[in-house]
Amino acid sequence: MSPLLSVEHLTIRAGDSGPLVVDDLSFALPAGEMLALVGESGSGKTMAARAVLDLLPPPMQRIAGRVRFDGQDLAALPPKGLRKIRGARIGMVFQEPMVSLNPAMPISRQMAEALKLHLRLDDAEIRRRSLAMLERIRIADPERCLSAYPHEFSGGMRQRIMLASVMLTKPALLIADEPTTALDTLVAREVLDLMVELTRENGTAVLMISHDLAMVARYARHVVVLQHGRAVDGGPTEQVLLSPRDDYTRKLLDALPKRGTARPPVDQTAPLIAVEDVTIDHAGRQRLFSRTPPKRAVDGVSLAIHPGETVALVGGSGSGKTTLGRAIVGLLKPSAGRIRFRGQDVHGARQDAAARDHRLNCQMIFQDPYSSLDPRMKIGPIVSEPLRLAPEMTPKQKADRLAETLADCGLSRDHAGRYPHQLSGGQRQRVAIARAIIRRPAFVIADEPVSALDMTVQKQILELFRALQERYGFACLFVSHDLGAVEQVADRVAVMQSGQIVETGPRDTVFDHPQHDYTRELLAAAPALHRLNGGGFELKGRRIAAA
Repeated sequence: MSPLLSVEHLTIRAGDSGPLVVDDLSFALPAGEMLALVGESGSGKTMAARAVLDLLPPPMQRIAGRVRFDGQDLAALPPKGLRKIRGARIGMVFQEPMVSLNPAMPISRQMAEALKLHLRLDDAEIRRRSLAMLERIRIADPERCLSAYPHEFSGGMRQRIMLASVMLTKPALLIADEPTTALDTLVAREVLDLMVELTRENGTAVLMISHDLAMVARYARHVVVLQHGRAVDGGPTEQVLLSPRDDYTRKLLDALPKRGTARPPVDQTAPLIAVEDVTIDHAGRQRLFSRTPPKRAVDGVSLAIHPGETVALVGGSGSGKTTLGRAIVGLLKPSAGRIRFRGQDVHGARQDAAARDHRLNCQMIFQDPYSSLDPRMKIGPIVSEPLRLAPEMTPKQKADRLAETLADCGLSRDHAGRYPHQLSGGQRQRVAIARAIIRRPAFVIADEPVSALDMTVQKQILELFRALQERYGFACLFVSHDLGAVEQVADRVAVMQSGQIVETGPRDTVFDHPQHDYTRELLAAAPALHRLNGGGFELKGRRIAAA
């Protein structure tokens, strides 16, 4: 029986004389099966998937190979023939739904687009099918959803809506490009479980693009490992995990987060940061004749962070983690409660030496370094900007501090003369860390610092962060939904749900003996690969002891 999708010796070049992005790639995907393309950023995964639909962005061009779908050579089809297949028989869920959903169109029009184009249905039938699909993906209020716009939904809801729109036409092949990037653990599992349910109901094959080997091990039956555009390993997923053939596959597996060695307890006598019964309300939205009620983001939270300690704040999207972090650093003012830094109220009315001490000694690493770095400034001025508030330092001392900090973060002097867009995602994250520590602060908030990085870069950043903390002794609030990263760097863990801290304790206690049901849900939802004595890996649920 011939496969549904067959890619034969696919080669893609960047421009007329640029490097090969995909080099002699071949794989086959049977109907109803799931195959994953795995590799680091830049390995050619997404370009290979886009080539299936002939959606390569310029200057990428296919220079060799064939793509056969259901017996047809897609390259031989005229543009009109390809348009009949795109959306109808081959659907694609893109990496960032906020980018792929039109912000100026309501959800109803975006879901109707493929049905009108390919099935020629009337408006009433389109609405009926759209509502039925929204109910199927467990949207609470389908009627309201159809009239709403993408920005009114969370990332997980947008990904569900994108998946629903693609699956309305019941395609034979679904291409899912990093479908859970930046989603928290629970939402990611919900989205992927839903994708598996929908594709099984319709007999749809899935080509998944991902850098998350643990997630791939849970869902995909076959895997192809790409490095610099070439397939270096592949086969049944279990076989690849148990006995990887290539050093690159072993490198990817070795990059999976591991629990760090527990550090000696820190001095608990005087907390550096003391959060006392803090409540934060977001103001309601102004309507024409009324205002929507305020939303409580943080509800009566208390938390202490001691000098040199790393406290991880974990929870789902919308749980209030980032809001609390922004309040601690001074970017938001609590509605009630107090936040103290070295015993002084952070949000007091005074603008004295204590307030200045807080502002200079509390720094934040933001979730998306590309958005938080000024694209018009070079890296040198970006990193050294906090030193403008250090009049006691001479220009030479500032230059030396910049060079030392760049070196500490694995960046060279050459990087100082580049712009943010000229760096990779991992390098931009290093720049964000360098900017935060150049003044040698006492406290750093790291907000999802590795959420969008592939495993090997994530490992480098986490190891760098831990080494810098050991060298400079700053305390850290590590805000993350990535339990693997938390397990690697945290001393203590606080679990947040719906604005409240529901559990807190030493890392090993929370991970091995969780007391709250929500903590158990988070741990159970996170796939974990365990190293075997023979050097291979196998997928297991986390070992969670009963309460």
